[in-house]
Amino acid sequence: MTPIQRSSRRRARPIDHGFTLIEVLVVVVIIAVLASLVAPNVFRHVDTAKRVTAEAQIASLSAALDAYRLDNGRYPTTEQGLNALWMTPANEPRPTNWRGPYLRQPVPADPWGAPYVYKAPGDHLPTGFDLSSLGADGQRGGTGEAADITNWKP
Repeated sequence: MTPIQRSSRRRARPIDHGFTLIEVLVVVVIIAVLASLVAPNVFRHVDTAKRVTAEAQIASLSAALDAYRLDNGRYPTTEQGLNALWMTPANEPRPTNWRGPYLRQPVPADPWGAPYVYKAPGDHLPTGFDLSSLGADGQRGGTGEAADITNWKP
């Protein structure tokens, strides 16, 4: 090996394949800034999505209750509840022509995890039924996210 080959060999530096601490910190700061701008917009729409989901579920349950009524001549009683759409009610008055299940899946909870409130005959719709979700707070009434979602117009 010639002296020139030896000196060039000593000068060759290994190739660096990693990131410096500064580069990693800059990327973390950029991600944090983007998250702080995007997160509020995303979470603002979660409340709206839950409300729309509750409205859609109430419409679907109402359609299933109407199908039950067409088959049996009446809506399930308050005691039989919405489970009468999924399983044949065991308590009186027993349906005469149950052709269920009237839903593709068991009765869902509302988007806040609470059961839907069902009453037949209804206070607001005496010839039909009242079906509602109590909203985020789980209490009657309220505004905004805590407002009730119903199958009748308040």
